[in-house]
Amino acid sequence: MRTLLLNRSAVARNLQALLLLDDMREAFRTDALARTVAPQRVRAPLHSEGTALVLFPGSVPGIPAYTVKVHAKFPGQSPAIRGVVHLHDLVTGGLLAVMDSGHLTAVRTGVVGALAADVLARPDATRVAVVGAGRQGVLQLKQLRLVRTLSQVRVYDTNLEHANAFASRMYQELNLPVSVETSVRDAVADADIVVTATWSREPFLHPGMVRPGTHITALGADEPGKAELSAELLGASHFVCDHRALSVASGAAGAVGLTEGAIHAELGEVLAGLKPGRTSQEQVTVFAPVGLPFQDLAAAWHVFQAAAGDEDVPTLDFSE
Repeated sequence: MRTLLLNRSAVARNLQALLLLDDMREAFRTDALARTVAPQRVRAPLHSEGTALVLFPGSVPGIPAYTVKVHAKFPGQSPAIRGVVHLHDLVTGGLLAVMDSGHLTAVRTGVVGALAADVLARPDATRVAVVGAGRQGVLQLKQLRLVRTLSQVRVYDTNLEHANAFASRMYQELNLPVSVETSVRDAVADADIVVTATWSREPFLHPGMVRPGTHITALGADEPGKAELSAELLGASHFVCDHRALSVASGAAGAVGLTEGAIHAELGEVLAGLKPGRTSQEQVTVFAPVGLPFQDLAAAWHVFQAAAGDEDVPTLDFSE
């Protein structure tokens, strides 16, 4: 059996966000209706500033494969996240592919954010605030355009140079006017959708900073010790996550001392019609995921199917 070896460029070449949006929507629905395996995230801090992380097993009924992702986070590096996804045959355990995890994770997180915005943001949402001008801020904005027509963007980052570079890039690539703000409060004041993608360890969004009807996608609190949204804001909002127990153990809820009782629904439950999404124009909605193994599987399977016919992708026989 030969294993596909996909570097970052091969993953990017075979990953189509618009098609992945439909694949990911179906994966969330299926997981909510027939979850078969509890997701596990095993994290270990390193002696340096980094963190080692393993997500497994990525499994969804209907996909004849599973994933194990081995991942490293080094906030001071660029890119800050590196690693590999192993895609295995579900019946035999055979290794179908080894692929770069950085781009795959970034795009699938952007697509998941777009799915959440599609069911939680107001239909007329056009103005976006991005807090954190890094790679995920870029991809969230790009994927949001799959589900909403955007008119303006405000960006804030603690590093002004990063914010200016973000504004220039997004204007060039998306033809969107982007203004750089000097505070979080100014950035989010008139936003319909707020995206936070930071390394923050203290909440910086509080009640009263966002308008009624705002949707917030909060990505930073994906491991213990990180926090972006205050307990008061989460408690007053329509709070949706991707997995209740993990949100409490290592996500936005637990970061500020909240329990599962504060969580309205998992996104899969909303997409499957088991729980309502937005129920009024004035409601503040929040989607705060940690990132789950089945999301890696949906993206990796999408890439694998496209790459199987890619003559430029090298292979290796691990049985030799």
